[in-house]
Amino acid sequence: MGFAGSDPAQTAQAVKILIAGGFGVGKTTLVGAVSEVAPLHTEEYLTRASVGVDDLVGIDAKTTTTVALDFGRITISDDLVVYLFGTPGQERFWFMWNDLVHGALGAVVLADTRRLEVSFASIDFFESRGVPFVVAVNCFHNVRDRTLQEVRSALDLDPQVPLVMCDARERAEGRNVLLTLIEHLMARHSAPRPAV
Repeated sequence: MGFAGSDPAQTAQAVKILIAGGFGVGKTTLVGAVSEVAPLHTEEYLTRASVGVDDLVGIDAKTTTTVALDFGRITISDDLVVYLFGTPGQERFWFMWNDLVHGALGAVVLADTRRLEVSFASIDFFESRGVPFVVAVNCFHNVRDRTLQEVRSALDLDPQVPLVMCDARERAEGRNVLLTLIEHLMARHSAPRPAV
């Protein structure tokens, strides 16, 4: 993919990564923390119309929600640019995931240990489409109330799916989540393929 106005001899490869998870797990926060540019957000205030539709149990202080997507960018080098697409978390917007997943190299599923059940839809979505992913437990307020093994068991994760803890507000920790995904993708790519 070349950039407008750039030297035609130089082209940058674009990599698309999805940041997914349930409503209120920190997707917008993670994209904002790691993006080198001001991220595009489609945040709207929660209104009375969402009462009874959006489950705010455990996230009572949440006042906004992503209604389309979040978008951020990380330039790795002159040859490589990573585009981050944060998915909307509410079930009524899940239809967008089918479009957002096209061309994605991999995904990060953010999880909240206070509400692990909101992670199941994202995990099922990527498993059913064969999209490699990692799970990152967003430790709200630095609370680590479950071990990685407890989370892995509760989410019934395949042993090959990487699982890490993070604080989605911290750039360095978000970067480490993305590096975990890249390492996972590279390991899958270099793994010997079964004979047919």
